[in-house]
Amino acid sequence: MNENILGLHHITAIAGDAQRNYNFYTKVLGLRMVKKTVNFDDPGTYHFYYGDEHGTPGTILTFFPWQNIGQGRNGVGMATEIGYAVPQGSLEFWKDRFRKYNVPFQEINERFDDQYLSFTDPDGLQLSLIVPQNGDVRIGWETDELKKDTATQGFHSTTLTLKDIDPTAKVLTDIFGYKLEAQEGNRYRFTTDAMATANVIDLLAEPNGQRGHNAAGTNHHVAFRVANDTIQMAFREKILSKGLQITPKIDRDYFFSLYFREPGGVLFEIATDNPGFTVDEPLDKLGTSLRLPKQYEPARAEIEKILPSLK
Repeated sequence: MNENILGLHHITAIAGDAQRNYNFYTKVLGLRMVKKTVNFDDPGTYHFYYGDEHGTPGTILTFFPWQNIGQGRNGVGMATEIGYAVPQGSLEFWKDRFRKYNVPFQEINERFDDQYLSFTDPDGLQLSLIVPQNGDVRIGWETDELKKDTATQGFHSTTLTLKDIDPTAKVLTDIFGYKLEAQEGNRYRFTTDAMATANVIDLLAEPNGQRGHNAAGTNHHVAFRVANDTIQMAFREKILSKGLQITPKIDRDYFFSLYFREPGGVLFEIATDNPGFTVDEPLDKLGTSLRLPKQYEPARAEIEKILPSLK
């Protein structure tokens, strides 16, 4: 069994209106709603999980949609961009699709020899569609409008914006096993060969950058993947040995989690593959019903009254 960090597990962001978020990610981007549950600390708020057919780690983007949270702002100490891999030749299709749905986007550009298309979601979250130079073998979730030759394939990368990249880079290299692969200007690309996909972290050095404001349209945390909680706890010891504070293991129903704030200010999570999203729903029914953490099940009727209805 691979005992390394296996790239990205999931990324969690903050949204405003729940229905608008659901519409954009399932209808415009064509992701599968893998799990509809609630925030562990705020059961009156949804926690949406979007991904591929199986809810595979490395494809999962999650949201806390807080209705009146207000607009956030990207800045240093934050994950500031999410990159999705898409098939070769699909970017013109996506440009046309974004025009159709009035999605703000920029022209196709190139970074580290990969073509990419930057866009924002309805809350202003910064994303990009990337055609990896070496390709991506994953098959995206197909819908009536998005087939395997255009559908997103899962994460390619995420970008962390930092005043000083060195302390964060040491976490990536000395603890997580990433290596510096390339540099373009103030952007430094780190990769792990433990996985062929969802294995890229870009560090963007902004020594004079302003701190961001974590609200709608910003990322909450970045979760890295491990195979199981035995390996996860070994990483906990490594992190403690570096003098960093980290939580105990937390059961999130679909995976186990550890959280720590890396020196640059970004909240990191280490999340397990086990037990997975089919633990309480069969594969063909994923995301179709409201699932509650067991401690909130007795209050289901009250919670369902508070949560906005989704159409």
